Amino acid sequence: MILRLAFIFLLCGSASIRSEQRLPLSPPAEVGMSAEKLRKIDEVVRKKFIEGGKLAGATVIVARRGKVVHFETYGMRDLSRRKPMTPDTIVRMYSMTKAIVSVAAMILVEEGKLRLDTPISKYVPKVNAMKVGTIPAEKEMTLRDILRHTAGFPNNATVDRLYRQAGLPSLANSTLREMTERLNHIPLRSEPGTEWHYSFGTDALAHLVEVGSGQNIDTFLQQRIFKPLGMTDTAFYCPARKWERFSLIYGRNLEPVSASQPGTSGPFSFRSPPRFLSGGGGLVSTGIDYMRFCLMLSGMGELEGVRLLEAETVAEMTRNQLPPSAYPITRPPNGRGFGLGFAVRVEKIESEPSSIGEYEWLGGAGTEFWISPRDQLAVVTLSQASPMRDLGATVKPLVYQALEQ
Repeated sequence: MILRLAFIFLLCGSASIRSEQRLPLSPPAEVGMSAEKLRKIDEVVRKKFIEGGKLAGATVIVARRGKVVHFETYGMRDLSRRKPMTPDTIVRMYSMTKAIVSVAAMILVEEGKLRLDTPISKYVPKVNAMKVGTIPAEKEMTLRDILRHTAGFPNNATVDRLYRQAGLPSLANSTLREMTERLNHIPLRSEPGTEWHYSFGTDALAHLVEVGSGQNIDTFLQQRIFKPLGMTDTAFYCPARKWERFSLIYGRNLEPVSASQPGTSGPFSFRSPPRFLSGGGGLVSTGIDYMRFCLMLSGMGELEGVRLLEAETVAEMTRNQLPPSAYPITRPPNGRGFGLGFAVRVEKIESEPSSIGEYEWLGGAGTEFWISPRDQLAVVTLSQASPMRDLGATVKPLVYQALEQ
């Protein structure tokens, strides 16, 4: 473990990689964790997932009190060419994009350029006649509704299909502005503010960020989040100079499978900037980059002297925002509500190790993160598998078992 952390320090601090990518490291004992119990993660991941043939490759990063105490990669990012998973392997983040775009929106809320409870028609005037089925909605959805998934929207695939049926361009052939301005063509599943339904709403949120900032979403994220946090490998595509580090995605039998752009049909290469910059699932990133984002959140909006959000804003984002009619977010109940961009642990259940106040999200190809403010933990697990495996659920109890004080 010590040698591994030393390697990460050298990698992240080398002249070939920008110094701002460096992750703060610590021996586990200095932050109240057991090195021996953390090593159990390596044993379990290798045996169950890599040697067991469930995953081609994986990454697990554990941080406590703002310091990384465990960073390990396993297996291969490219089996046929024997290219190993490395700390700087680039993966498709899919829905973990949502957390980043939610932070972007809240930056603008702090600046007064967006307001949580203002109808979105104020920002996109063409979205002014939404219907629940065939009946006009009684009230307009707000930014808060979109952030907490109570806007009533269906999912990406449904939106894409309905646009096509209406003779409109697909999501893949639309800009965020075009997609959002056509929302009157999409019947809502429920009255805004009444039910939780995981949807394509964060794609619409990305356009609200564009309206509030006057910038394209990729430019805003780069200038206001990625550059300040040193997230140098996070973008809506993987450029040619970095392609060697991009992971393949694997199916049930570890055969390479094609990956789609979120909400679109057919394969998508991620080799060039797409027309549809999906705020709900379009980013690629690395474990190093995403852990820096998580450390900013666990630092209540600040990382290494760089503040993106006020502590009060992070607290608001990471508490349950759902009305009683929308809680919890799954059936049967799993004790989770939803904040402004994150699932939030409200109640404990016996079948799952967790901490009240823990918040999290995941991505469809096997990327996950969770943060426990009470235990001062931040954990990122990465793989590239379709369908995704239970890597995160397997690692979580091992992390909690490693806590000593």
